[in-house]
Amino acid sequence: MIYPDTMNQQRLIRFMERLIRVSKQKVFLILDNLKVHHGKLAAAWLEHHKDKIEVFFLPPHAPEYNPDEYLNHALKISVYSGQLPYTREDLCHKIQSFMRKLQHRLSLVSSFFFHPTLSYLYVRK
Repeated sequence: MIYPDTMNQQRLIRFMERLIRVSKQKVFLILDNLKVHHGKLAAAWLEHHKDKIEVFFLPPHAPEYNPDEYLNHALKISVYSGQLPYTREDLCHKIQSFMRKLQHRLSLVSSFFFHPTLSYLYVRK
């Protein structure tokens, strides 16, 4: 999801709804400690959907344990390679293009989880 404003509980819930809608299995979601991740609306939604999604929180101030940080790094390299984006539309197009390609490169997605600091995770094929 690309959104122009800051993350809020409604956006988080919309994101999680999309995750469970497309998954045939229970979703295990790793979140950092952004305040909205711990909000009452999100907690109530999670309680209502606990059979379809389970959330795990990272320790505070520990970005090295967040696989999303490795995705963000790869995304930034992609966005700033080649022709630089000069408008908001250019930036959104490059981000969406990268993420669409990523959907078809499962080995690259898996690689974000194999960094040594992420040994607490286990990824199955």
